[in-house]
Amino acid sequence: MDSEIKTRVAPFSEPHITAGAGQDCLVVIYAPSSKQLGKRFSLVDGEVSIGRGIDNTVILNSDSISRRHAGIEIRAGGYYLIDRHSTNGTYVNDELVLDCQLRRGDQIKIGDTILKFLSGADLESQYHETIYRMTIMDGLTGIHNKRYLVEQLDRELSRATRHGRPLSVVICDIDHFKLVNDEFGHLAGDYVLKEVAQLAKSRIRPDDVIARYGGEEIAIILPETELAGGVRIADELRKMIDDETFVFEDEHIDVTISCGVAQLQPGWRAYEFVRAADTQLYEAKRAGRNCVCPS
Repeated sequence: MDSEIKTRVAPFSEPHITAGAGQDCLVVIYAPSSKQLGKRFSLVDGEVSIGRGIDNTVILNSDSISRRHAGIEIRAGGYYLIDRHSTNGTYVNDELVLDCQLRRGDQIKIGDTILKFLSGADLESQYHETIYRMTIMDGLTGIHNKRYLVEQLDRELSRATRHGRPLSVVICDIDHFKLVNDEFGHLAGDYVLKEVAQLAKSRIRPDDVIARYGGEEIAIILPETELAGGVRIADELRKMIDDETFVFEDEHIDVTISCGVAQLQPGWRAYEFVRAADTQLYEAKRAGRNCVCPS
């Protein structure tokens, strides 16, 4: 694949394991800094404090996290997560919590960081599976990441070229996403992005590939699909988002998306294919947003 795309793929190296084998732990699966990804914090030493302050057991340096944001306690053989009167709240599996027992695999969202709770006899295999998923999945939205998208686009482009089959790409962008963050806060923006991604995922077919392309952009690879079919799918998705009611902490947020669609043309390399769809996305923005523009 041409380097124009490759340079936009963040490298991932397996992080150093910081806790001993077999210890129940928290693993960072999503964070604003890639240096935090995969970091593991042991829970075997009793109470754990989480926050921005340097006196915490788990230090997460972000303005969206309170100095003493949350804590984990051991009670009757179980781990309990307690919110410490944080400014932005503590979430478990997207539910706002004050005090709750943690279950294996729970995802804890604190500010702009997501940690996964791992526990049990097969903890090492859980950890390595979590690390593997981080190489192909976006921790916030639950869909594939850009690295996976690029690899799959290469594969589908080669197959379509070899067999003379149609292939289309859709790139979607949430309209006025910065205004959502500015008016409702970054946690609301994270919520909107995740909900849009999951709605898009629910619309696509089993052989399609959906991924977070970057920021608030989502890309979809549509094998065996001509331009008209790609436009139809994109417009159905656009209408789904427009009709959906997005509510975060009792605030109703209006959300729309713009989409660009391109069909593979003879001789195109991957970056030219993506650029064609991206160009049409900007045409949709210029046309007033909340619309689909084909190449």
